[in-house]
Formats: sequence, structure tokens, C-alpha cells
Amino acid sequence: MKPDGTELRRVLVVDDESDFLTTYERLLRRHGFRVIVATTRADGVAALTREQPHLVISDLRLPDGSGLDVVRAARSMPEPPSVIVVTGYPSAETRQAALAAGATTFLAKPFAAAGLLAAVRSSFRDGDSSETAT
Repeated sequence: MKPDGTELRRVLVVDDESDFLTTYERLLRRHGFRVIVATTRADGVAALTREQPHLVISDLRLPDGSGLDVVRAARSMPEPPSVIVVTGYPSAETRQAALAAGATTFLAKPFAAAGLLAAVRSSFRDGDSSETAT
């Protein structure tokens, strides 16, 4: 809860790379978000139901499957959150697959912290836009 009694916006981050998770957590918490972390596809999908996040940030390649499964599960929720897909293996095909699965933003690793924060803020401002950043 914020000091004014309102709830912090929940962001689910699904990534198996600990350095990126640490960066996401620090950056997002510093800007007032509640961060939920998952390191596998299965844990990410489970966290969607349990935590009801307002936003999902998911890596494309996860140790137990595709981050696109997380995207599809998020977008099939009754109140679907916006989804930012991040990948270290960007291509026109992966970008198209992510957007077709329901991602609202696609970011290629590595990216500047300011770029991620802009994408997060845009997701909350625009709701379900199809903005794409690289």
C-alpha cells in the first residue's frame, strides 16, 4: 500500500537471468511498483492467477518453455494485463510472434533502464496499446 492508502501497481517479471531480475526489481520498486518475480514459464503462469498483476514483463526464452505461453495466459485473463516481451534474440519473426500472442510491447536486450521504464509507464498510461520499442 502507498501512504495514501491506494494499492501499488503489481508487475510480474518472468525471466531466468538473475542479473536482469535484479535490475527489474530495483528499477520498478524505486518507481513505486510492487514486483512479483518468476524464473520459469510454469511459475509465471501460476503467478498470473495468484497475483493478478497489472503488467507482465516476460522473457521470450525460459528454461521450461516459451515466454509466449505466459503472454497467452496473461491475455486470456478476465482483466488482461498489458505484456512487455523482452528477448536477447530479437528478429522480425520473434517480434511478430510476440505481438501476435498479445504482447503490447517488444524490447530487445540489452536495453537502457530508461527504455524499460518508458515502456512500463506507457503500458499503464495507454492500457492495451500496441506500442513497440526496440
